[in-house]
Amino acid sequence: MCNGYLGKQLFILFLLPPLFRMAQWYQLQQLDSKFLEQVHQLYDDSFPMEIRQYLAQWLENQDWEHAANNVSFATVLFHDLLSQLDDQFSRFLIENNFLLQHNIRKSKRNLQDNFQEDPIQMAMIICSCLKEERKILSSAQLSNQMEVGSIQNTVIGMLDKQKELDAEVKGVKNHVIDVEQDIKTLEDMQDEYDFKCKTLQNREHESNSTSQEEYKKEQMHLNKMFLSLDLKRKEVVNKIVQLLNATEHTQTALINEELVEWKRRQQTACIGGPPNACLDQLQNWFTIVAESLQQVRQQLKKLEELEQKFTYDPDPITKNKQVLQDRTHSLFKQLIQSSFVVERQPCMPTHPQRPLVLKTGVQFTVKLRLLVKLQELNYNLKVKVLFDKDVSEKNSVKGFRKFNILGTSTKVMNMEESTNGSLAAEFRHLQLKEQKNAGSRTNEGPLIVTEELHSLSFETQLCQPGLVIDLETTSLPIVVISNVSQLPSGWASILWFNMLSTDPKNLSFFLNPPYAKWSKLSEVLSWQFSSVTKRGLNADQLSMLGEKLLGPTSGGSHDCLIPWTRFCKENINDKSFPFWLWIEGILELIKKHLLCLWNDGCIMGFISKEKERTLLKDQRPGTFLLRFSESSKEGAITFTWVEGSQIEPQFHSVEPYTKKELSAVTFPDIIRNYKVMAAENIPENPLRFLYPDIPKDNAFGKYYSRPKEAPEPMDLDSPKGNGYIKTELISVSEVHPSRLQSPENLLPMSPEEFDEVSRMVDPAEIDTVMCSAYSS
Repeated sequence: MCNGYLGKQLFILFLLPPLFRMAQWYQLQQLDSKFLEQVHQLYDDSFPMEIRQYLAQWLENQDWEHAANNVSFATVLFHDLLSQLDDQFSRFLIENNFLLQHNIRKSKRNLQDNFQEDPIQMAMIICSCLKEERKILSSAQLSNQMEVGSIQNTVIGMLDKQKELDAEVKGVKNHVIDVEQDIKTLEDMQDEYDFKCKTLQNREHESNSTSQEEYKKEQMHLNKMFLSLDLKRKEVVNKIVQLLNATEHTQTALINEELVEWKRRQQTACIGGPPNACLDQLQNWFTIVAESLQQVRQQLKKLEELEQKFTYDPDPITKNKQVLQDRTHSLFKQLIQSSFVVERQPCMPTHPQRPLVLKTGVQFTVKLRLLVKLQELNYNLKVKVLFDKDVSEKNSVKGFRKFNILGTSTKVMNMEESTNGSLAAEFRHLQLKEQKNAGSRTNEGPLIVTEELHSLSFETQLCQPGLVIDLETTSLPIVVISNVSQLPSGWASILWFNMLSTDPKNLSFFLNPPYAKWSKLSEVLSWQFSSVTKRGLNADQLSMLGEKLLGPTSGGSHDCLIPWTRFCKENINDKSFPFWLWIEGILELIKKHLLCLWNDGCIMGFISKEKERTLLKDQRPGTFLLRFSESSKEGAITFTWVEGSQIEPQFHSVEPYTKKELSAVTFPDIIRNYKVMAAENIPENPLRFLYPDIPKDNAFGKYYSRPKEAPEPMDLDSPKGNGYIKTELISVSEVHPSRLQSPENLLPMSPEEFDEVSRMVDPAEIDTVMCSAYSS
């Protein structure tokens, strides 16, 4: 019996902002949904998941096992935890985020109420949660080596790599400190040598003050000092060479591996995947390396000063200084240029979950960040935004549209606007306006509007004494629409590009779009649900979608390839709309009318009619399940139930409910009040158990509408009666007794028919009157 996803609420951990670098918590967020369910069950109101998310790093760094056995230590940690929550509240206060302020204040009050007098109990709960998390991680690693195991290995490998990089960055910093000390020692040696030389020269000019033998001894001592000085200079130069080698190795890993991986994770997050890891750790590494290179520049200047005071042939400083200066400058330039990134991709505030699709005339925001956080750069970098800079498609692709940027197109980077103090610039009021070409204009070209990719470029310049560096970065490709009806197709293009390409300058992508493997596309489809609800798609639901796209014989094979046109442009099977627009309609229906039911797992949703009957045939009469209609582009939902029979079970499906019906009556109320009526039979509700065996009221009761209270008989202020009997909308299916077992005619009563019934009867007698009304 397939019931693993019914009646359970799955909380996707990635909804909260990743404010800190996370180790164990980050690993958990990479797990499959079945393991995330286990994580969700660990947390309740006594210690909510929000606190685990906000204080992830701090919680993992404390010794809760010791606190669980030591009341003094537990008390200290309890008050530290409250202090951490106060700090978090202050951040939300700065962001003016009222909802999160309320949530964290409530969490703090609950902690005080529950654990003020018993901090050991809190320590025990947290200790237990962290242990259970580790068990879940271990369990995930042992299961399904082909899928979950590979993801876990990647995460663990990434964390090991981060530790290695952390050690390398600290090694560079310590190396700089060692060189600094060596240069001070060198300076002391050179000063002493200079003093001895001058002293000996002065004695040489004084007659008979120094014997020949003493003079030779002094000269020999000076020679030894010179050799030591020369050896020290060579040592310092060699250490700087080694330092630059280590810096280059570390910097290459940061730029070519860590930064590239972060950008790929950002692409994934843009299309609904796990939120990208916070940039703070990457910024910390970049900044330490940049500070180290700045110190090396100063150290080379110091060596040059020492060379000017005293030099000789062959002087290791004279021989190597230019090469060292050029190499230091080159490394610093490469690091600074690479650190200029788009932290938050272009997005319309009206559609925060659909970034990179911009509508003309509608404001959008975009945020830039410099990962090198140096105080001297604060308010010194003026960023300019440009549209489609150096884009060859403007001239090579027929019909390619051109746009102007409206609004403030320059912004100064500073550390004050960001809550974490990063060096950033956020453009909040930009708009796009299409350039109108003079004369006749044709849109005929190889690309439709929603396949036409554009980009935003950002430029600035770093100027320091003896140093000028041009910085430039670009956004991920964007789709520009002129009508909101183009948004679904535009979003499909963003999904396809970011799923299959890592080159942001490949704006000709849709001239020859690559195929997608079902294994990857199925994951992205699940993200579309988990990013706007608390539940993604499970294996059974994805299997049905795979068969719909690939055909029933494919079995949803992971290796099957799906063309772009099949996903978004061709009509699916015998319907008049493509696959993606069908999915989009269902997403909208869930968000506006079915969100709570979807989050609770009440909706099976994606299931074929054949599988539906297989699941229901062995269940008790009155068992029903909820699935989405396959024939409605706008999104619709229906229910199917099973009835007992002496020969074989009978199945009935009601005509699907669309957003029009659900706007009038909520779906839980439809299920509660639904009636089947046949001549000479009393109308009855055939829906008793939500599959597999959950009593209907247990599953939907908390979502039923509450009846309005009738005014008291002596309430003088109540409005006078208007002569009408109060009515209530319910859903009724009319069917002739001889065809009661046939699902084809089982349709809801029309609003006009029900209106006629409701005008005739009192609500308390509506069942009886409806029966007589239809039998007459």
